Amino acid sequence: MPEFRRSAWLHLGLQVLCAGVIWFCIAFGPLGSITPLQAIRVELPPRNNSDSDKDKSASQAPTIRWDEQQPGCTFSRGYDGKYSYGLWSGDVGVVLAVDAREVEMIRHRIEPVFAVLLTLRYRGLASLEADAGGTTLQFVKHFKVIQPALDPDSYIEKIQADADALDDDMRRAVAKHPEQKQAREASLQDYQKSVNELIEFLGKNSLRTAHLDSANPQVQGWVFFDTKSKWLGGWKEQEEFVLRVPLDGKIFEFPFKLPPEKGKFLLQKRQ
Repeated sequence: MPEFRRSAWLHLGLQVLCAGVIWFCIAFGPLGSITPLQAIRVELPPRNNSDSDKDKSASQAPTIRWDEQQPGCTFSRGYDGKYSYGLWSGDVGVVLAVDAREVEMIRHRIEPVFAVLLTLRYRGLASLEADAGGTTLQFVKHFKVIQPALDPDSYIEKIQADADALDDDMRRAVAKHPEQKQAREASLQDYQKSVNELIEFLGKNSLRTAHLDSANPQVQGWVFFDTKSKWLGGWKEQEEFVLRVPLDGKIFEFPFKLPPEKGKFLLQKRQ
């Protein structure tokens, strides 16, 4: 084949090859991005967004953020060992109270829950349905994980089911090792006592849905968040949180730290 023909064919082949590569990139993206999905396993912290409709409406709601320098915002240190953050917007007020040593106390509970005391107030002339079911707590220094508030009734059922399962395991263990019966039964009784106390507290003191009006302007109760997660733990010297309470078509947002200043705790006054 003459030299000029070989060059022409080579030039044509290169044009066809370039055109094919360009078409392939347009159709399927850059070559570097062609990686089997099965080979990519990036595990991200949970978002806990089980209800997309609620998430969408919450994202559209205006956020009222607590700031001690802003009108309608208050902060106080109580003799009961709690920090209190108050936030008013219009006729609705929310007060967050959290124990100064809440992070330390988590590890001493039979269930690793983070607890806050919420007070919802209404001073309008109409009425307000107060429901803390959509409340969330964000753990800022732990991948910014957001935990939803635990439903008290469902959580009570879980605690009781776990206690029943432990009782069954204990009985099987005693059957295999009867010499350990006394020690195991004593341990189980202590555990059952703690479970009963926790269940009673959850049933009586959890924040419930309430109808607020001039005759019934306030409701108060505890809200709990699960910390049993691989994304949480290894608590820092100072932890940062963001509590969000959806109420009256708004998001009441409380950024806070425990303790508010590193190395300083609020001690409970002796009775």
